[in-house]
Amino acid sequence: MLTVVILFLFFAIVLYFLLGGADFGAGIIEFFTSDGNKHRTRKTMYQAIGPIWEANHMWLIIAVVILFVGFPVIYSQLSIYLHIPLLIMLMGVIARGTAFSFRNYDAIKDEKTQALYNHIFTYSSVITPLFLGIIAGSAISGQIDPGANTFASAYIFSWFNWFSISVGFFTVSLCGFLAAIYLIGEATEPNDVQRFINKAKALNLAAFICGGLVFIAAEVENIHLAQWIFGNVISLTAVIAASISLVLLWITISLGKKMIARVFAAFQVTMILLSVGYRHFPNFIILKGGQKMSLLTDHAPVKTIDDLGIALLIGSLFILPALFYLYYSFKEKNKDAV
Repeated sequence: MLTVVILFLFFAIVLYFLLGGADFGAGIIEFFTSDGNKHRTRKTMYQAIGPIWEANHMWLIIAVVILFVGFPVIYSQLSIYLHIPLLIMLMGVIARGTAFSFRNYDAIKDEKTQALYNHIFTYSSVITPLFLGIIAGSAISGQIDPGANTFASAYIFSWFNWFSISVGFFTVSLCGFLAAIYLIGEATEPNDVQRFINKAKALNLAAFICGGLVFIAAEVENIHLAQWIFGNVISLTAVIAASISLVLLWITISLGKKMIARVFAAFQVTMILLSVGYRHFPNFIILKGGQKMSLLTDHAPVKTIDDLGIALLIGSLFILPALFYLYYSFKEKNKDAV
């Protein structure tokens, strides 16, 4: 049953990045859109993320619950030493969702309040994935120091370092790229399609540059990232698959097959996550000094894991069909509105 729980954990993390990440990316694209095109961008964005934006954070909740119940030692280490970036990220999630709701459903759409909601939405759309990436980078950077004797070394430098921050910017660019690809499929006007293609190209370039910065920062801080990714067959194969899928993605876009491009974009990001995650499995956190916290050893009692696995299996029978129906309902509603 431990295998089932771990699979659900990684399934939730990947889906949160693919769906929640694209959700954040829509706000990132709006952030970098000119004032003259913001209205059309928002209209397309509502059609794209409207069906699932409220459900996206369910995957984050599932991941947190699995860690809290099934791996309490790992959960406590993350919550203690990374509580500052975690708090900022969660505040961004709340602020973003609140602003998205109010700017759409506020009974009195005053110009000043709408401008405030727009700023909160776009800035939190950048800040949230930035700190999500920082948290992920910190977990594998080896900078978390349980033996630290000062506040700064324990709670600041565990995440405030070049590697973690570069991973944060890479995450932002990747989320924006995902959203741009998804939005290409939602746009109906040729001008809008071309705008989103241009955004996708720019964010693709940004992701490439930020990815390079991640490797540079890793070398500066003596993190053997290149060895992790290129030093085993599975991770190397995942990198090659991600590269091939990127080429196929742009080919399908040039051929006008926008929906297939979404599949390639999701596949590419999944392969990127696999290339890093495979090398570290079953380790979830790398502490300073080389100590590692493993999903196979640092877990709750067997009885707890068994109950958690059963609950996840039963819950998925209800949650997944409901999500598909939610998506279908909103899509049909948007068709009727058009």
